[in-house]
Amino acid sequence: MALMMNSHGPLGGASLLFMVFHIAIVSSQAAIAVSVGKYDVVSLGAKPDGITDSTQAFVSAWLAACGSEMPATITVPPGRFLVGGATFSGPCKNNAIRWQIEGVITAPADYNVLGNVGTWLLFQQVDGMSISGGVLDGQGAALWACKASGKNCPSGATTIVFSNSRNIVVSRLTSLNSQLFHIVINGCQNVRLQGAKVFASGNSPNTDGVHVQLSSGVMIMNSKIGTGDDCVSIGAGTTNLWIENVACGPGHGISIGSLGKDAVEPGVENVTVKNVVFRGTQNGLRIKSWGRPSSGFAKNILFQHAIMSNVNNPVVIDQNYCPNNVNCPDQVCVETLID
Repeated sequence: MALMMNSHGPLGGASLLFMVFHIAIVSSQAAIAVSVGKYDVVSLGAKPDGITDSTQAFVSAWLAACGSEMPATITVPPGRFLVGGATFSGPCKNNAIRWQIEGVITAPADYNVLGNVGTWLLFQQVDGMSISGGVLDGQGAALWACKASGKNCPSGATTIVFSNSRNIVVSRLTSLNSQLFHIVINGCQNVRLQGAKVFASGNSPNTDGVHVQLSSGVMIMNSKIGTGDDCVSIGAGTTNLWIENVACGPGHGISIGSLGKDAVEPGVENVTVKNVVFRGTQNGLRIKSWGRPSSGFAKNILFQHAIMSNVNNPVVIDQNYCPNNVNCPDQVCVETLID
């Protein structure tokens, strides 16, 4: 009996020691994984001088974060980072990627570099991502001047596009001087844009602040937008859109449409625009549609608590939209309008 107790005692102690040692290894591995889940673009080769092309460092950071099986953070420290056209694609192995941006991301000064690309920064097929802070400088002034001169110029690039993505949060992002649209949300679900600042010259062409289309569950809140076109433009296929506490001006207001350009087209439904301020804009609240038969529609639209100062056209419902006034179709009618 004494022999059995002596042999059991050492075995029990060895098992306990092994368990403690194993737990220590697992904890150490977890700590290493957490540190690996943070990716600084400078450590990957980006230069904060505004001159060196840092595109590859940003793409490398994305590939590492997207390929991580645990939450990942991409950090952009203070400084100016020159980034050319870049695509950040999913699906990713995790749904908690965070961009923490303290610096300025700037487009190439030569507008021809991005002029025919269409999009400067593209996020597609991403599920679960947040962007916090930062400035995107599209450097679009030279292209605007080219267009104003009547020369043969490229169309320009949209600054940032979220396409076919879901569960996206963008906070405190500033977009300056986009060549074309600033922010586009296309084919997305559950996107929140909050605390954004979007600015371009009042005479900058086609620089819509935020454009939403084919998307559901988008929220635009507590933001300031001043551009040369619509502060917010709402395209076909937009449903369950909420806009609140937005200051607009300069610009063309908040617009739904144009709708009905195509015979077969999804409608716009369940849009709320409330507590908005318009200052020095061409329009306030606008709905524009082509005067031709179409499956497109706009219904359940609520405009509420709008303050307007120096607005040329406070409320516009244009049922015969035809911007070039060439071969314009016949006018259609408003079915119901509730005061």
